[in-house]
Amino acid sequence: MLTRREAAQAVIAAATAATLGAPALAADQVIKVGMDLSLTGADSEGAQRVKNGIMMAIDGVNEGNGIPGYRIEPLVLDDGTATAGQYDPAQAATNARKMVSDKDVVAAIGPEMSGAGKAMAPILSAGNLATITPSSTNPDITDPKFAEQFRPAGKPIYFRTVTTDAYQGPNMANFYADVLKVKSVFILDDSGAYGVGMADAFEKQAGKKGIKVIGRDRLDPKSADYSAILTKIKSLGPDAIYYGGVGQAGTKLAKQSYDIIPSMIKGGGDGVYGPTMLTSVGFPAANGWYATIASPHMIGDTKAQQFVDAYFAKFGKAADDYTITAYDATLVVIDAIRRVAATGKQVTRDAVRDAIQTAKVPTIQGVVTFDANGDLADRTVSVFQIKQDTAARPDDVSRQYHYIGVAPQS
Repeated sequence: MLTRREAAQAVIAAATAATLGAPALAADQVIKVGMDLSLTGADSEGAQRVKNGIMMAIDGVNEGNGIPGYRIEPLVLDDGTATAGQYDPAQAATNARKMVSDKDVVAAIGPEMSGAGKAMAPILSAGNLATITPSSTNPDITDPKFAEQFRPAGKPIYFRTVTTDAYQGPNMANFYADVLKVKSVFILDDSGAYGVGMADAFEKQAGKKGIKVIGRDRLDPKSADYSAILTKIKSLGPDAIYYGGVGQAGTKLAKQSYDIIPSMIKGGGDGVYGPTMLTSVGFPAANGWYATIASPHMIGDTKAQQFVDAYFAKFGKAADDYTITAYDATLVVIDAIRRVAATGKQVTRDAVRDAIQTAKVPTIQGVVTFDANGDLADRTVSVFQIKQDTAARPDDVSRQYHYIGVAPQS
């Protein structure tokens, strides 16, 4: 088996070649890979980085003639809407139907958000279209207990290059208890599928670890003012707050909590990780927030440096860890298409899905394999704290989020 360093070196060559302008070769057949991202609304900055990571991989394989006889064309769809101010499950469902109805789409990347994933999964299942999400972590979508709801056609079609909130939420509770020595906590969520699931998982494990949950409340993502709930939390005096949710509510919570409970420990999941948290909240309000991601931390690691440099050269922005999980997800799709094409058989959705299921693909984060339900075999959860680096760009996630380490596993 390749080491992580060897795997990283093997896969970033395509990105570098694309950046340097390797000559494109003629392709006999165009096949499409769908892309569902939250490009409108509160999470748009992170979504753009995810899109860029996907395009790095697609450009690399196309320009390097990586699948002889084929060229991949992305079908880019936005599940964010101005009305929702973030991802919109109804729009995500519409996007899933567009992908399924296009016979040239053989696989997809995305979505970013679990609420979108819950809306898309049954439609993708009915259309036998596999997708790989780089950041959607709600465990229900791939849990066999909910197979009738999310994969009614039977076979798993929802794969991940991140682990799930069945690990992310509990492991952060372990970090609160074991590392931060938190004795009491107030829990918040934003009512979305991801946020509620994260908060539930955190709360259950917090109780097991002896952390007293002194209250829980729900934030309306469209509300402008959370001062009443924050004032209530201040009066109750917990050691910490934990927020399950994404950026639309999370950024306002971070700003306003700095004014009302500035010294309280604050943290959340990967909904508070990314450039939006930095640029929309700003400093000093963002300082001190803890966040997790549902994957190994690769940005800043020498094993990822060639990719990081190539990404910056191409887009003029810093990559983050979910840029890498998106790039890695695309490598898995490309590998599946390549293996099917190499058999001489037609590249169909069913054949690509089966190839994804059996993937053993060297990527930047290591060799990606999936369990029988489509979940990533690696269960790593990484913990960060925002600490302002005045010498770096305000939106540079790799410099403004200080990596603490792997969260204690249950």
